[in-house]
Amino acid sequence: LNGLPPGSTIAMAKCHTDCIELPLRMCFREIGRFIGTHPWWFFIVPIVASIALGSGFYFLKERTLNDIEKGFTPLDGPAKKERTLVEEHFRPNESMFSTLRLTSDGTFACFVATSDSNILTVAALQEILVLDSKVRNLTVKFQGEQLKYVNICATVSGGCSSDAILDIIGYNASNIDVINLTFPIHPSKAGRVSLTATLGGVIINNNSVVQYAKAIRVFYYLQELNQTKLKQKSDTWLKEFVILLGKESPIKITIRRCVSYSTSKSRQWEFDRVPSAIVPLFSATFTITMLFAIVSCSRLDNVRNKLWVATIGVFSTGLAVLFSFGMLLLFNVTFFMTVSTTPFLVLGIGINDMFIMISCWQKTKVCDDVADRLADTYEKAIISMSITTLTDILALYLGYSSPFLSIQNFCIYSGTTILLSFVYNIVFLGAFFALNGRREANNRHWFTCAKIPEQRPPTQSQWYGVFCVGGAYNHDTGTEEELPMSTFFLKIYGPFLTLKWTKAFVVVLYAVYFGLSVYGCFILTEDFDLRYLATDESYITKYYDDEKHFSQYGPYVMVVINETLAYWEEEQRKKLILCIDEFQNQSYVDQNISLFWLNYFQIFANESGLHTNSEKTFKSTLHSFLEQQPMNRQDINLTEDNEIRSSRLFLQTVNVNTSKLQTTMLKGLRTTASNCPIKLLVYHPTFVYFDQYNVIVANTIQTIAVVSVVMLVISLFLIPNPLCSLWVAFSVGSVIVGVAGFMAFWGVHLNSISMINLIICIGFSVDFSAHVSYAFVASTKDDVNEKAVDALAQMGYPIVQGALSTILGVVALAFSDSYIFRIFFQIIFLVIVFGLIHGVAFLPVFMTFLTT
Repeated sequence: LNGLPPGSTIAMAKCHTDCIELPLRMCFREIGRFIGTHPWWFFIVPIVASIALGSGFYFLKERTLNDIEKGFTPLDGPAKKERTLVEEHFRPNESMFSTLRLTSDGTFACFVATSDSNILTVAALQEILVLDSKVRNLTVKFQGEQLKYVNICATVSGGCSSDAILDIIGYNASNIDVINLTFPIHPSKAGRVSLTATLGGVIINNNSVVQYAKAIRVFYYLQELNQTKLKQKSDTWLKEFVILLGKESPIKITIRRCVSYSTSKSRQWEFDRVPSAIVPLFSATFTITMLFAIVSCSRLDNVRNKLWVATIGVFSTGLAVLFSFGMLLLFNVTFFMTVSTTPFLVLGIGINDMFIMISCWQKTKVCDDVADRLADTYEKAIISMSITTLTDILALYLGYSSPFLSIQNFCIYSGTTILLSFVYNIVFLGAFFALNGRREANNRHWFTCAKIPEQRPPTQSQWYGVFCVGGAYNHDTGTEEELPMSTFFLKIYGPFLTLKWTKAFVVVLYAVYFGLSVYGCFILTEDFDLRYLATDESYITKYYDDEKHFSQYGPYVMVVINETLAYWEEEQRKKLILCIDEFQNQSYVDQNISLFWLNYFQIFANESGLHTNSEKTFKSTLHSFLEQQPMNRQDINLTEDNEIRSSRLFLQTVNVNTSKLQTTMLKGLRTTASNCPIKLLVYHPTFVYFDQYNVIVANTIQTIAVVSVVMLVISLFLIPNPLCSLWVAFSVGSVIVGVAGFMAFWGVHLNSISMINLIICIGFSVDFSAHVSYAFVASTKDDVNEKAVDALAQMGYPIVQGALSTILGVVALAFSDSYIFRIFFQIIFLVIVFGLIHGVAFLPVFMTFLTT
């Protein structure tokens, strides 16, 4: 396996399970012989197939889905079901717009004005009013029509919905000096007005009067009608809003004051722009990887040079990507943005397999027939490649069970592409090995293909010997000359690693590594900041930074009474009030802020001198109440028989500005609702995103556990030594713990994006441990230290080559201005580095302690 010494399988006769591995090796040997006999067919047909299937890219645009909610929230999340129920029970009144009652984010534009000093001054408000006027007078052209905000604004009682602060001061900045503005609730002619979403960084006195505010947020809500033309109008106006604010901000009355801005569509628009930023990165990666492969596979020998093999190896991965992506697009498989990282991943894996094949080819007999050399190469290399490929693709295919569409799409595309890359390396690259082997067999120059002598003729110059001589090999073994790096592992590094004091240092180093890893696992946090979906330079990044000024108050949560209730009965009211009290007793709910139609109804009835303890009086009074306060009509679902089928109230949440607090709040609200004797449910549009925190940890652990078990089973079947399989399992577990732990130290959070990479982690962590542990137990040496040195001599250089090629395959992503791509690099980097350290340091030392 992987170029192990002849007869090494005899050493394993004491304990082997090769009932599957041996027939597979023989099968691959015959495949190699057949391909070596007919190389041109296997070289040309894959090219034609990739070009044909690559036609699927024609459908890329129409089959691309980058919807943030669909991709990064659980497909069957509870909040989505709750939203459906709310929308069924409560239909919005288009003429009585209310942000509280939206079941989605709504359609809006907004800006945040911030200041290092108090922003509630006449000068600052005057400046904000100037900007507000420009926004309201913004005119855009749409299909020959002049479109202003007033034409598409969300309406309340016949006029556009207005901003709370600007409405309170009557759109006159001077009024701020004569108004005692109270926070978080301010009384007005229309009733109590909540300022939690409008004022940020507020300082109040003992009477709740605002003394200072850091920021003001102004919203411009648009109509929510489900009409294609209206949506197009809204999109057109919102785009012009972004252009306008890009020109007008920052406000220049003082250099310490500035404006950030966003729209309800900005997050999606900016997310859609992210993939375009990866194109130059992929070009750079392809170039870097190509150069590394060429340099690491180049030889000074003009015949044995593997430059063209390296080039075709990279090209083989490209053909596999073209084939698999095109095929899946033809099969109408959705393409999500996270799939854009797949070529970077597969490129590293494909090159790794190529290095293994080259290593095994170099250990075949130079004078043997080319078909026999390829058969020997396949017998030694393909099983090892199969183990790592199977674990990679099974890890990804099992990851398809994730409740996140972004993960599902990544898993299906990456798993299929890795499988096709493996096939292309066997068929296409293997065919080129045979063609290149024929050139070597005829002692032809790697560039000119002209026959050249093995030794420099005495009559020729030294330069002739450098450029026109080649084909040397070890005549004692019949194989190509050993590479300097292989000699380094055999003569220098291996003996150094097996010294007693070196082993002691490695043990201490591992103890430190494992201790830090476990500690990191305990401090790893869940977080999915929506700014991650945009580039660093996006205008919405600044907007999200300014939103921290409004973090004291969270969303107004909707509590739905989801059953027919006799609201006129005192006993029923008491039960309901007790449930509401339970909500307000939670630390994340403000006890003094709630909006409930029943409270306003009772005030209305008391002022009218009516007693509503009977069904008849209650229903008649309710009718009068709703006529005077039509906004509350949206909170009551009346049947044709005038029965209240369901109703709702709103609670103000506080201090839920981290993912942990948001998760606690969501679980607590749902638990409180389920414990109430009355049928309740809670909902807010942000809950759709919060739901991922409830599943991400459990789903990640479950996926990793299942894939690890499957990986162990594969190892037991394909590696003909149970002890070797256990070492592989130990290494995989250790690497996973290390990656998860050091994610915390590197500032990487657990979310649907990082979960993708943790799934990949399992497959990659097998690559290094399987090669080294198998080589150790298969060694013919008697002493355990000699076994370790022998294993490193056999597999050390290919492992290092594979690690470097994979890192180079993703290193360009480290310079991306997108969080999604940077986190991909960070985790892959951790996987490869830790896997390499386990393969060339930890495992060889540990196996000398616990292996006989």
